Amino acid sequence: MKPHQRREHLLDEGAALFAEKPYEDVWMEDIAARAGVSRATLYHYFASKRDIYVAIFERASGRFLARVSPDPHLPLAEQLAIALDAHIQSFVDHPFEAVTINRGALSDDPAIQAIIAEELNIVGRRLVNELVAEGHLRDAVEIAVEGWLAFVRAACVKWIQSQNISRVDLTDMCLRAFECAVGTPQAAFVYGSAGYAASGDYTAALTADVVDGVAW
Repeated sequence: MKPHQRREHLLDEGAALFAEKPYEDVWMEDIAARAGVSRATLYHYFASKRDIYVAIFERASGRFLARVSPDPHLPLAEQLAIALDAHIQSFVDHPFEAVTINRGALSDDPAIQAIIAEELNIVGRRLVNELVAEGHLRDAVEIAVEGWLAFVRAACVKWIQSQNISRVDLTDMCLRAFECAVGTPQAAFVYGSAGYAASGDYTAALTADVVDGVAW
């Protein structure tokens, strides 16, 4: 196995393990055993558990941003709903990660927080540019989008810990918050042309095949 392939393999196995257990319960020995390599091999690529976690998180963030890049063929409302659903799915797939990076052991880690900040910046800039293109004032939507992203992040972290409302209700809450903040009827897509409200399953319909983790 070539070095870059070995590194990707270690990241894959580490990501799978961190998805199954809280950060505090995973040890470098566990990752090495799962990957079928010696501890020395693992430490050759990553100096610590924190280092491999940061690498996993950075890769997941990059994949997410690539998968939800702007699509000029889709209306903004649909792009927003798809990206939001992918974000919520990442919390479902990686519940321990959501707590670790937002309220747990790595919540104040500078590398993790830099990745989160960059992802928020990219997602926010994309939204702002789309809204300005539709005629909104940049100064106003910059404030609205930054506030909305913070709301979504906090709501999803709270939800994954309690799950005391349905995923559909969480999605609806976030889309309605966007509509209120920006003043654009984004929810029209959700409740209108596709008829998802009647079926109660618009979240599944929007999911497509977007996967991997996300910070916001």
